[in-house]
Amino acid sequence: MREELITLRGIHKWYGDYHALREVDLTIGRGEFFSLLGPSGCGKTTLLRTIAGFEEIGEGVMLIDGKDMRRVPANERPTNMVFQSYAIFPHLSVAQNVAFGLRKDSRSKDEKAKAVAEALEMVGLGGYGSRSAHALSGGQRQRVALARALILKPKVLLLDEPLSALDKNMREHMQVELIKLQRQVGITFILVTHDQEEALVMSDRIAVMFEGQIGQLADPETLYRRPVSKRVASFIGKMNFFSAKVLEVAEGSIQLDVVGLGAATVPPEQAPGGCEFGETIVGIRPETLTILYEGEQTDRRVVEGVVDEVVYYGDMTYYDVRIAGVEKPLTISMKNLISRPVLNVGEKTRVAWEERALVILKD
Repeated sequence: MREELITLRGIHKWYGDYHALREVDLTIGRGEFFSLLGPSGCGKTTLLRTIAGFEEIGEGVMLIDGKDMRRVPANERPTNMVFQSYAIFPHLSVAQNVAFGLRKDSRSKDEKAKAVAEALEMVGLGGYGSRSAHALSGGQRQRVALARALILKPKVLLLDEPLSALDKNMREHMQVELIKLQRQVGITFILVTHDQEEALVMSDRIAVMFEGQIGQLADPETLYRRPVSKRVASFIGKMNFFSAKVLEVAEGSIQLDVVGLGAATVPPEQAPGGCEFGETIVGIRPETLTILYEGEQTDRRVVEGVVDEVVYYGDMTYYDVRIAGVEKPLTISMKNLISRPVLNVGEKTRVAWEERALVILKD
């Protein structure tokens, strides 16, 4: 378990009558890659800015490395921030941009130049110091912003949507580069993003936020496989939802009747948010379902349906299959193989599923 570096307890923030942060409690470890994930307006950037010291908290406790930060100004906190816009000065060289944070540093000119060179080397821009910042690509500007933030050796690096301006290929490349960089420098990174895939790829843990509150805090695999609520499940990847009824809760098992699928028995860990007798919602991920072709046998549970829609992605095909008793079609993702033809709309088919893939969700 990581040593605790940041502690937030009972954090509230108001803008007039607007309650931007509501009872936020979390701890972030030393050397952890932590993400704040959520839709626009959920409070994730506000929370990041309170950690940075750019926003005052209205109520609560904030500790960094055991020290109370409530009256510590931004420039005296052991944090540094990479902004969404990168805030690069186009009229300065790459080296001058990186050295900007050292302007009040007591080191000699030679020592500063050495620190700048080391920071640029660290982010893969060795030899770029004399270049004009104006001529850099989006990915290179981001690296300059990272070097400028890291040259001051903060305990925490705060990243506000740093990849959102990049194209898909560059964004995926920089995700890997940021992971490598974080491991290299060994400090805590806190990333704000609305991109679920980005958070899942890069993070040790993720806090999913809605309306100023944390909906779930977990590692990426737990968050994806065991979301606690329909809202979290909907935001993290694709999920099929079924109405269901909890018939019995016994030691080690929960008996369900799932509309469209029938009776099912699951262990308590498949109800991460808890469950009660009566009506509930059950989810199942598209990739845990399998289209069965003619003559194909399985020992899994099977439901029959009709193909309602086909979306071809090259390596994957997504099928919407209508099954009896369920209002919305069942979405299934299948890896495309040469031996497996793509089905057509209107075809009858069978879908295999497993009880262990179900998750009981809070509404």
